[in-house]
Formats: sequence, structure tokens, C-alpha cells
Amino acid sequence: MSFAKPALLSTAIVGILASPAAAALSASATTELNLRAGPGPQYEIQNVIPADAEVDVAGCLDQAEWCEVSYDGTQGWAYAAYLTTPVEEEPVVIYENTDRLEVETVTYEDDSDAAMGAAAGGTWGAAAGALLVGGPLAAAGGAILGAGLGANAEVEEKTVTYVRQNPVEPVYLTGEVAQGAGIPEEIEVYTVPESDYAYLNVNEIPVVVDPESRRIVRVIR
Repeated sequence: MSFAKPALLSTAIVGILASPAAAALSASATTELNLRAGPGPQYEIQNVIPADAEVDVAGCLDQAEWCEVSYDGTQGWAYAAYLTTPVEEEPVVIYENTDRLEVETVTYEDDSDAAMGAAAGGTWGAAAGALLVGGPLAAAGGAILGAGLGANAEVEEKTVTYVRQNPVEPVYLTGEVAQGAGIPEEIEVYTVPESDYAYLNVNEIPVVVDPESRRIVRVIR
């Protein structure tokens, strides 16, 4: 099940409304997670939040797909399906529990300089589908995805080298590129010779994919 919505660029443009008096919520990234300049995969990556690292959450958009967070002195936006916070000593996904957690609602004022050039235009509006959120990985911090595939899956360096040296045309999908995210069945993946893995360029980021589960096992930066 995907948490992404097709209307990627329809966020209301009315400015940040989070109450300055509200205390920030602390959350953990369940996988290595992009910290972006705006709430969507079309925005520039400002930093990468390591798996299990903590961020301060100022608030989330009304539909709670993206949250405004601070990490290591940088303020940006992270995909909420991969952010958890403890409730009664158990991690819960922020996306599914905004009312329970009393998360502030924020809106975003679009800044064209924050988007990745032409990618903010028609290309993103014609997204081919949506990345599937990584099942147990989103539900319980760092859980193994199943069938021996986890956030630290080993990918041989020769596979990474092949992907770097043999670029393919990007496919644009809503959601966030992250280890554990699933590739829709209708999207073609490319074979890596003499390897158990396939690869793809998702949202202009090369990724290594397990062809059986169709999950991303490595994001190549």
C-alpha cells in the first residue's frame, strides 16, 4: 500500500503556519532518509538523515505525507512514512498517528529555487506511479523486510560500479527513494550482469533493486 498521492504538486501555497509556541516532536528515521528543501521528491536533497537518527518535527502537511523537520542544524522536509516516535515505549509511524500525537499542521510556500529545475514542471506532474512504502520498515524502526532483505543488505561493489557506469533514463514516482521502498510492478527494472540484483533510476537517483521483492536495497548517492 502506498502513502503517496498522485497530486504531487497541488500543495497549498500559503506559508508556514506552525505555532512557534508548540514544542517540537522528536522522531527517528527508520531508514536512511533524504532531507529535502521542500515537501516532495522534486525538491533538492539538502542532507541525508541516517537510519535511527533523531530529528525534531515542527509539523506535517495536512495529509501528513511530508513533515518539516530539523536534523544536524538543517531544516527541511522528510517523508513521514519513514519517521517513527515512541508511544508507551513502542514506535509508531507519524503518518498514521498525527491526531494521536497532536502533530502541528503546517503548509508550504513554494519557492521555485528550491525545486530541481525543470523537474518541478511537467515531468513530475506525469509521475508514472508511486513508490510503495517499505512494509515492516515503516512500522517498526529498522525492522527486516523479510526473506533476508534488510536495511543493511550487502551489495557487491562491482554491482554499484556497473550501475554508475551504465545509466538509464529516469522514471518519476511519487513518494520517497529509500531502502525498503517498493517499485510498482508495471515499472521495468534493468538487469545487472553476474549479479542477483537489478537496477533503476528513480527520480534521478540510481537504485539497486531486489528483483524478486522489487524492493530498493541500496540508494546510490
